[in-house]
Amino acid sequence: MPLASSPNHLPLFDKVRKFRALDEVRAAGIYPYFREISSAQDTEVIINGQQVLMLGSNSYLGLTNDQRIKDAICQAVQKYGSGCAGSRFLNGTLDIHVQLEEELAQFMKKQAVLLYSTGFQVNLGVISAIVGREDCILADRANHASLGAGCQMSPGKTFLFSHNDMTSLARRLAHLPPESPKIIVVDGVFSMEGDIIKLPELVKLAKQYNAAVMVDDAHSIGVLGEHGSGTASHFGLVDDVHLIMGTFSKSLASLGGFIAGDWDTIDYLKHHSRPLVFSASMSPANVAAALAALRIMIAEPERMVQLWANTERMKQGLLALGFKLGATETPILPVYVNDTLKTFIFCKRLQDEGVFVNPVIPPGVPPGEELLRVSLMATHTFAQIDRALEKFEKIGKELGII
Repeated sequence: MPLASSPNHLPLFDKVRKFRALDEVRAAGIYPYFREISSAQDTEVIINGQQVLMLGSNSYLGLTNDQRIKDAICQAVQKYGSGCAGSRFLNGTLDIHVQLEEELAQFMKKQAVLLYSTGFQVNLGVISAIVGREDCILADRANHASLGAGCQMSPGKTFLFSHNDMTSLARRLAHLPPESPKIIVVDGVFSMEGDIIKLPELVKLAKQYNAAVMVDDAHSIGVLGEHGSGTASHFGLVDDVHLIMGTFSKSLASLGGFIAGDWDTIDYLKHHSRPLVFSASMSPANVAAALAALRIMIAEPERMVQLWANTERMKQGLLALGFKLGATETPILPVYVNDTLKTFIFCKRLQDEGVFVNPVIPPGVPPGEELLRVSLMATHTFAQIDRALEKFEKIGKELGII
């Protein structure tokens, strides 16, 4: 049976025909995306038959290949099957969904939690449901794309402020009508820069201008706070942050996300958040994995201690070699290359030498701030880190970056 013909002759697909931005990169053999991994997401992975040190994963606690989690997944599939065949709103709520929500609420020190099928859906669904037509959103310019999408989907007005700049935020707040309902939406840890939101100053401004606060803790869970419970916990401001978002695809070794808040807000979202109401619920395997990972994270605080020891070793090593890391304060280490083509070449050369990192170019970062995103796991060894530093030194000198 012949394949369906391409629709590219239609005017709608003009943009498709004209997309040639990466032809040169592909031709040069340095295209860095969609690399196929044929092994578990661990400290070392297999790519094209080559064993490669993984320094590009968000599995901060190194739990994605933990046997206890894999066992929990198998047990859940045996009991519940492969999926829920419906949304949480109708037929897709399992007892383990509720169990995970209850344990997360206790962990986050909030009244209630609501699960979503992906982290992206959390930000899309929460902001678009909470923010009304007369309401105002104040958002950091470096926020994750999912927060941006949530702002775009809401009927309210969005005002951007300079990255982690509380003076800029204060100016924005001061120019808004005092009576306008407001929410400040920020990342806890910024996923490319690796810095932490200045939450104490932000909360002070929120109180001054009667604004709600929502923090995206996708890259903070398992990294900051008591037992890894995030940015608000890190600063002792849990009661001052009204909504805390988290994902399961990073420290919690699964897929999905959640929002934590007060009973009334969570109940409202259950009935008004379209990405929740009209999406299939998290699969039993994903729920079981997140629940097992949460319990391990709480029971084994030494994992977070080791994560920070590994981070410090890698960070100091890169700085000693002469690399620029910007304002990072977390296990996300941006190695600034400041040139798109060099970033791709550096990434490919590192992989040739057995080290996997992620290249980040515009629009992921502003033009001229291209970087290699290095991220550490608790399960990396110092020997692996030292091996990676040797490769960074070799290729950094080869490309004239250090």
